[in-house]
Amino acid sequence: MIEEGRALFLQIAESVEDAIIDGSLAEESQAPSTNELAAFYRINPATAAKGVAMLADKGVLYKRRGIGMFVAPGARELLMNERRAAFADRFVEPLLAEARKLGLGPEDLQLLIRDRAAAQVAAITEGDAR
Repeated sequence: MIEEGRALFLQIAESVEDAIIDGSLAEESQAPSTNELAAFYRINPATAAKGVAMLADKGVLYKRRGIGMFVAPGARELLMNERRAAFADRFVEPLLAEARKLGLGPEDLQLLIRDRAAAQVAAITEGDAR
C-alpha cells in the first residue's frame, strides 16, 4: 500500500481519509492511534503522527484528552467536497479542454458518458451472471 516517491505521512492521512469516505471509519468513532498506524505500516511513529496532525489541522480529526483522536462531525462531507473539487480539476477540466478541440459540446459529452456508463454496468451485470 505504501507508494515509493510519495511522502509517507500524506499516504497515511489519505488512507484514514479513505476509511472515512467509505464509511469504515464513522464520524465520532475513534481513529487509529499513531502507534497503531506506525505498527501497521511499519513506519516511524513520528511520521504517522505527522499524518494524523495534518488531519487534525484540516478539521477531520479531533482529540479527546486522554482517550485519543476521533473523527469529527462533518468530516465525511468535508472530504467528499475536497475530493470532488480535486476530481473536477484533475479529470473534468482536461476532458472539457479535449472535447472543445474535438468540437464536442456538453450534450455530446453527456451522451458519451451515459453510453460508456451503461456499457460498464452491462459488463458488470453480465460478469455477475456467470
